[in-house]
Parts: sequence; structure tokens; C-alpha cells
Amino acid sequence: MPEGKIVSLEDRIPKLKEQRKRKTNRRLIFLISLFFLLILFVVYFQSPLSHVRKITVEGNQTINKKLVLDKSGISTKTNIWNIDKEKIASKITNIPEIKKAKVKVLFPNNIVINIKERATIAYISEGTKLLPVLENGSVLDNQQDSMLTNVPILTSFNKGKILTEMVNQLQQLPDEIINSISEIHYSPKKTDTYHITLYMNDGFEVSATIRTLAEKIIHYPSIISQLDPNVKGIIDLEVGSFFKAFKAGGKEKDEKNKNER
Repeated sequence: MPEGKIVSLEDRIPKLKEQRKRKTNRRLIFLISLFFLLILFVVYFQSPLSHVRKITVEGNQTINKKLVLDKSGISTKTNIWNIDKEKIASKITNIPEIKKAKVKVLFPNNIVINIKERATIAYISEGTKLLPVLENGSVLDNQQDSMLTNVPILTSFNKGKILTEMVNQLQQLPDEIINSISEIHYSPKKTDTYHITLYMNDGFEVSATIRTLAEKIIHYPSIISQLDPNVKGIIDLEVGSFFKAFKAGGKEKDEKNKNER
């Protein structure tokens, strides 16, 4: 081995000591940093800083925000690390009006609850109350805090087969038709236990049977486009379709304008 390449042990010892010292210092700094981080984490976990600061409810239209919050069980005293998103979402969907719920945690301490409500397709008149009828056919026991103005009111209906069929027909109607109906009265006849009378927002009345309502009322815009808007009356959709104008005082005129379909 050439003489110029030989390094004496005495020359190497100081360098080895320096390397060991730097390595020891790095390890010490790492341990001290880890220790302080653990202390900070414990302090944060036990302090109000780890509690929920803000809860936002999104997607609610008719349901009260407070009801959602109460059902979720979350408050500003809840630790953000104890949030079980799936469990809370499951609790919220136990509310009849809510179809889906999703809980998001936005660190450091915010919660967002996004809900999708079951559509209210009508209100059923019960005494002085208007109880919501949901898209799945269920009728709520109490009025909603926020009432919709673009869905019909059902009168003289009772829970059961007739109401279920009525809901099924309403579900098939486009918004344009739904929004044009003010009230639907259950008015059975001897010849038709499913007979109903619809009071439209434009002043016309419609006589129909529940079982064929969706099939026939879809033609309503076309029918009234052929009528004089200043002459109101009853559009009969039970068999085919024809129009009876009101007499003065609300009675029907004798003449009939047939418009068979």
C-alpha cells in the first residue's frame, strides 16, 4: 500500500469522536422533540381546543337544524377525536324526514352534517293541522317548522289503502303538474270509491279517479290551453275528458264541451 494513503489511528480517533457526538446530539434532539410533542398532544387532547367549535348542517329545507343536532348527539363539549361519523349518520337517518346523512370532520375542530331530506309531496289535513306526507308514503305526526307552498293539500283522506294509492299517483307526476294543484279532496261515489276532486291554482276543478290520475292529469296543460281562461268550470277526467262550465254562483252549466282523449 503506498505510503501517502496510510492514515494513522491517532488521526482517525478525533474524527470518530466527532461523528459519535453529532449522532448522539441528533438522537437527543429527536427524543426531546418527541417528548414535547407528546406533552403538547396530551395538553391539546385534554383542553377545550380539541372540542368541537362549530357544527354546520347543510341540505335541510323543512327540517329544523336543532332536531338534527339533538339527534346527532354532538355539541361544543364533544371531543373532535371521539367523533364516530358512521354512527352519528345512522342516528340522524332515524329521523323520518331524512333519507341520507353524511358527517365530515374538518380539522382542527369543525363538523359538517350534510343531509338529504325525503321529499314532502303533499300535506294531509287533520283538524287544524297540516301533516306532511313524505315520498315514501309515511305521514308525520307533527307539522313542519317550514311549510312548502308548492305541494297539494289532501282533505278527507285517512291513512290506509286509499292514501297509499294517492301517494303512488302523486309520485308519478312532474313538478309542473304538482305545482298546479292546490287541494285534492277525497270524494268517493257509489260507483267509484277512488273518486277525488282536485282544486287547481288557476281556478279550474278536476273530477278524477285516483287509479288513473297520473295517466290523465298529465294532459291538463293541453286541455286548459283549449279553454277560455275567463270561463272556469270542472274538467271531468273519469272517462275520457270533458268540460262543464260553472253557472253564476258556482253551479255548473248544462252544456258540455267535449274533448275526448
